Amino acid sequence: MDKLANPAPGFQRNPDKVITVEPYRGSVTVRAGDTVIARSTRAKVLSEAPYPDAFYIPFDDIDFSKLAGTEHSTHCPYKGDASYWTVLPAGEAGQNAMWAYEQPFDEMTEIRNHGAFYASKVAVEAKPD
Repeated sequence: MDKLANPAPGFQRNPDKVITVEPYRGSVTVRAGDTVIARSTRAKVLSEAPYPDAFYIPFDDIDFSKLAGTEHSTHCPYKGDASYWTVLPAGEAGQNAMWAYEQPFDEMTEIRNHGAFYASKVAVEAKPD
């Protein structure tokens, strides 16, 4: 493997860790009540045990007019630093409901320019083809 410019420290410490990112064959819709926040046929599924699978939706398929960026951030040693957005139509329940790795580590570049939503905060509906 070529030397990476921005390698994930988690994979360096734990090379046996497996995170997969694959295209989702179907459509994914994210709603807050009756308001559609995102709709995509180009979502990706990120699988990382022991966490539930997460749908990553291209930024182009997300209605950012219904979101507000927050100061909240988290760090993952495998993916990088996550930024968060509040889903405005969801009210208080929508606080920090969407996250994205805007500058992910090299091993996770497939999720750059994609956002994921907490299914506990908004409705995430996946319909396979």
